[in-house]
Amino acid sequence: MGQVLDIVALRSLVAVADCGGFHRAATTLRISQSAVSQHVRRLEKVVGRPLVERRGRQAGFTADGQLLLIEARRILAAHDETLRRLVGDGQEIVAVGATEHAAELVLPAITAALGASRQVRFRIDRTARLNDAIDRGSLDLAVFMAEAASVRGAPVGALPLIWYSAPGWEQPPTGRPWPVVAIEEPCLLRRRALESLAARGHEPYVVCDAGYLAGVLDAVRAGLGVALVARTGAVPHGLVARDDLPGVPPAPLGLRPRRGADPSVAAAVVSAVRGVLGHSAADRAA
Repeated sequence: MGQVLDIVALRSLVAVADCGGFHRAATTLRISQSAVSQHVRRLEKVVGRPLVERRGRQAGFTADGQLLLIEARRILAAHDETLRRLVGDGQEIVAVGATEHAAELVLPAITAALGASRQVRFRIDRTARLNDAIDRGSLDLAVFMAEAASVRGAPVGALPLIWYSAPGWEQPPTGRPWPVVAIEEPCLLRRRALESLAARGHEPYVVCDAGYLAGVLDAVRAGLGVALVARTGAVPHGLVARDDLPGVPPAPLGLRPRRGADPSVAAAVVSAVRGVLGHSAADRAA
């Protein structure tokens, strides 16, 4: 046989499916987005037909792509299991998912809890996709926004929420609409932001949708409006905290392991996340 399905390219194809697009796949695999695209084109050249098609911000799979995706998961599972049996690096690989809102706060704690004896691979994504990945078994456990999930998982604490704006941004005059920057639907913090402003008698509207948190912060820096985000550390560069805007209760986080996952791994992550969220709450109180 002259044609070969490259293992690296197959891994990129699966990442595109699991992450919902080329950009997130590249972030998860820690390679460039162009490299992911090249890998998919390489597979398309081998099979002679399109595998992935763009659908706005998302990536959809053709019928041939869906078929190859099923086989790619089998190939990668057999490949990785063979390496573990024959080579055995002595480290278990644990796949951990986290909501983008909590990543900055919880990922270092999870790495510290698991990294000494296991190799940790992270995926940052939205709550619904993280839970889908748990159901498929492509993640060992995930930390997500509990209120946005169909299965809330074990409670591990809550993320404090804070409003940010550009330094010169001023509240709209009475009777004028309030511009809000938010992640596109469905998004818990988007809903919380709009509801909290409306409850104070304001008239909020979404002036800018963003696919990722970084896009939200960029739009706020540009002065387009205010955004409600998780308080996970220092104030982002170019923004100011707005304590004069309506306070919003913290957003609960949940943790869910896949069926059959090592319970000691889940217990270690629960302890680590609860610890860091507890320290965060104590810092705010002080």
